[in-house]
Amino acid sequence: MGTDRCRGLPSDPRGHIPRFTGSDKAAERLATTDAWRLARTVKANPDSAQLPVRARALAEGKILYMAVPKIATIEPFYLIDPAHSTLPPDQAASSRTAAKASPRVGPERMLPIDLVVCGSVAVDRQGVRLGKGAGYSDIEVALLIEEGLVTDATVIVTTVHPLQVVDEPLPEGGHDFRVDMILTEKDIIMCPRVPRPHGLNWSTMPADKIAAIPILAARRQGLHG
Repeated sequence: MGTDRCRGLPSDPRGHIPRFTGSDKAAERLATTDAWRLARTVKANPDSAQLPVRARALAEGKILYMAVPKIATIEPFYLIDPAHSTLPPDQAASSRTAAKASPRVGPERMLPIDLVVCGSVAVDRQGVRLGKGAGYSDIEVALLIEEGLVTDATVIVTTVHPLQVVDEPLPEGGHDFRVDMILTEKDIIMCPRVPRPHGLNWSTMPADKIAAIPILAARRQGLHG
């Protein structure tokens, strides 16, 4: 995927979730689904590609939890409640504004999650996705699974450019979750359901990764304390 924005291709994906032309239309398509209409709580990644989804969630009165970039605090999610926000939805939903204006919460203070929205660099039609490569989304979802906040009833989706949907199988690790639905500006792609990870897989995380993520470091210390 290159940077040919004249044709609407995603921006360079190296090291981040790429922005793409049509992200607003993918958000509109998501909004037509039962999973969206029934959702009262949404957990989303902080990348700009999913800003239209986050803003729409707030505009429709949904409670939004947005991951703190790199899970860099002991309370790794921003709580954005439209009932208590005076900002326009597209502003409140931006990662920069959330960092200044929204409280941070840990899983123990969160409501059950109805819908998880994640960004992807690529995704196949079986629901296997590739992110930035650091595994943050998988850790976030695993934390929420361990707390019983993400369950089998929670729907996991990704919004992408059509070129990010690939036909060949993508590599998958035991700690990776799959998406249930892929939304592009043109299509809704339903993916087969498979069992999800049961929680954090400590064996796949090196010591330096655990040390760099405060909530993981605290939990590891609690396990061995």
